Amino acid sequence: MARLSLLLTFAAAMPAAMLATLPVGVLAQTAPGQPAPPQTSPVPTFPATTAPAPNKPAEAAQKPTSAPAVSAAPLTPGKPARAPYLSDAQAPDTVAILGAPPRGQSAAEAADKAAFVATRALKGTPRWALATTDVADGASAILDDFACVIGQRIEQSRAPALMTLMERARLDIAHATRAPKLHYRRLRPFVGNDAEICVVRTSELGNAFSFPSSHATQSWTYAAIMAALMPEKATQFFVRARSYGESRIVCGLHWASDIEAGRTAGSAVFAALQGDATFRADLEKARVELGKLLASGGAAPDQAVCAREDAAAREPIL
Repeated sequence: MARLSLLLTFAAAMPAAMLATLPVGVLAQTAPGQPAPPQTSPVPTFPATTAPAPNKPAEAAQKPTSAPAVSAAPLTPGKPARAPYLSDAQAPDTVAILGAPPRGQSAAEAADKAAFVATRALKGTPRWALATTDVADGASAILDDFACVIGQRIEQSRAPALMTLMERARLDIAHATRAPKLHYRRLRPFVGNDAEICVVRTSELGNAFSFPSSHATQSWTYAAIMAALMPEKATQFFVRARSYGESRIVCGLHWASDIEAGRTAGSAVFAALQGDATFRADLEKARVELGKLLASGGAAPDQAVCAREDAAAREPIL
């Protein structure tokens, strides 16, 4: 509540010029995979935050430059995707659970817009650099992001049970995020303005809906899985997952309420997964495997990276 009050105060203090409509500028060309170049508009404004429903939902033809869609990139290329753990009947109804995102002239939407404007000032800081690194998603990337919590880097080729568990759960995460994205059709905060974001703008990214954040849903679900495997480090896993989700706000790719919704969706997915016998069996296999890997030792994580992650966890983005 204190953070929301701070954001509303910030929104109320913004000059009227910030609310004037600005045209979308011409973007400089950037090589794929590189951070976006500096852009020209320091004062973003916002069109309607919900896209009109087309006759047929548009699907991205290619992976967006920022990161592939949660269901688009299997962890092990060349192998057929495994089935999710949960059937359609078992999967949580995240449209009903999450409810509608903020809209109109609500206090929550004002807070979202204020957070987007405020975090543009983070460009060039270590927090912006971490947010850019956190663009990578999926089971493999997020497990690597957990290396500082685990205390060593997991050689994923030696962890087939763990990677199978996370890859299958990834399909359940995709199911949980897809329905509300298509149902609510919320636009991303950078659409309709030239504000700085930490990745190259692409039409695929701009057309991918914002609510809930797939990155936040993934990180929260995977944190819950890792906390179940290493309960002595549960707090640290969720702290890292929180900052990973907040990186999407820093990058300008999601509204703050998208991240909160992602955490809720991730919690619902993990709760449902615990009721599945196959998931529980795979969780136990991964627990045994991970214990052996930790006992045998592994490469230490980069301590500079760990320090940067620790600083991000201790310093609020707003």
